[in-house]
Amino acid sequence: MSEEMFNRLLERVDPFIKRRDTFFRKAISPAERLLITLRFLATGESYSSLHFQFRVGISTISGIVNSTCQALWECLKDEFIPHPIEQLWMDTADKFYEICNFPNCCGAVDGKHVQIIKPQNTGSVYYNYKK
Repeated sequence: MSEEMFNRLLERVDPFIKRRDTFFRKAISPAERLLITLRFLATGESYSSLHFQFRVGISTISGIVNSTCQALWECLKDEFIPHPIEQLWMDTADKFYEICNFPNCCGAVDGKHVQIIKPQNTGSVYYNYKK
């Protein structure tokens, strides 16, 4: 993600993720909150790993990721996820049929690779394009 794109995203979610300083401690800045969340979403790293990278408590990271994801959803859902209308479903199904010859399909989900140890003597049965 470019610095410009990060700053544009930060401008949009800043009011939702900003916290106030107290007498006891300074609040974690919105930029750092967004950084932690994006790092978690991009890499899938554990909260423990992020804890060492950002020097923030594990339970704090958990709260930051949850609240920032909620803020991202509220800020971006209307722009990037259109409200489903019948015509949109029909156009999508037509495009799937045209490209893939797959009728009545309104969408697809890519798989998530889960690394396993393959059973012995299975050859390429447990091999996929993600290695």
